[in-house]
Amino acid sequence: QVQLVESGGGLVQPGGSLRLSCAASGRSFSTYIMGWYRQAPGKERERVASIDWTKRDIVYADSVKGRFTISRESAQNMLSLQMNTRKPEGTAVYCCKTGPARNEYWGQGAQVPVSS
Repeated sequence: QVQLVESGGGLVQPGGSLRLSCAASGRSFSTYIMGWYRQAPGKERERVASIDWTKRDIVYADSVKGRFTISRESAQNMLSLQMNTRKPEGTAVYCCKTGPARNEYWGQGAQVPVSS
């Protein structure tokens, strides 16, 4: 059974940092793009960052460039997101996604509330 499980969510202060992790199991995703997405209350889901299997093709949303860092350990089927919140991000649920285009897998999400 394929599972993607996010961890590391929690309250973060504006100006603080947080590291999210996504552990994939059930099959190897070493050759697929892995990505982080987030959805804030009342808003559409947006892609935060993605990384291909070579780790050379990395894409960030404009809103997080220079502050978030995505990384992966393909051998361990692990994906991470280092978040340095120099400005308020707003509460959102962060999910990881990977897999072939015809059969993508999503994690359940990790909530990252931001204190005001």
